[in-house]
Amino acid sequence: MTDKVSSNNRLIYKHLVNGIFANEEMIKKIQNKLPYMFQIAQIESSRAGKTGMEVGYIRERIIVALLIYKFGEANVETEIPVIEPEVDVKLFGEPISIKTITGKSLGGVKLIWTVDAQKAKEFQTNYYPSCDILLVHINWNDTGGFYYIPLAAQKRVFDEIGRQNYIKLPKQGTNPRGVEITKNALVRLVEDSESRKIEINWHRPEVSFNPYKRWVDFWRED
Repeated sequence: MTDKVSSNNRLIYKHLVNGIFANEEMIKKIQNKLPYMFQIAQIESSRAGKTGMEVGYIRERIIVALLIYKFGEANVETEIPVIEPEVDVKLFGEPISIKTITGKSLGGVKLIWTVDAQKAKEFQTNYYPSCDILLVHINWNDTGGFYYIPLAAQKRVFDEIGRQNYIKLPKQGTNPRGVEITKNALVRLVEDSESRKIEINWHRPEVSFNPYKRWVDFWRED
């Protein structure tokens, strides 16, 4: 059943909207700094010109660092038990899932990473939205965004369109490594009246960054 309490009555909603998504200073800072930071993340996780899977973890830490910067380390919990696979961080005690996608359009957002078909099916059967989402849509040399999708919006869309239309299972015989939110559901989520967006121009900045330098510096120390 849908949570009838509006997101506007939840403390985390007020903090994220007022502190980040309706804060002009923070909006400009994110628009200016996020492409640069994510470019560093890509360089740091690349090898022979190919970006490794670890880029997702580095991007996640960048967003967690944003929350720590804005709300203070005491209010951001980063040590999340493995029994909470969807949760990446807690802000004021409330769970948040951090997701990043790269491409021209919104799509391919994973709900869970698994290559096991049976586990994917079990997940679809048992899933119900349980935490807020911070989503970064990376679209290099074009426009993307940083989205806040509150839990109430997820429950509302899930209940309206149903489980089968909300969750996309991996195709048999493929290895996509995860269960996704359908494109239709994702569009409805980001367009929900309670969701928020910061538009970002993903220009590729010139970055002078050597991923080995800090380790070389450590070796040089006595």
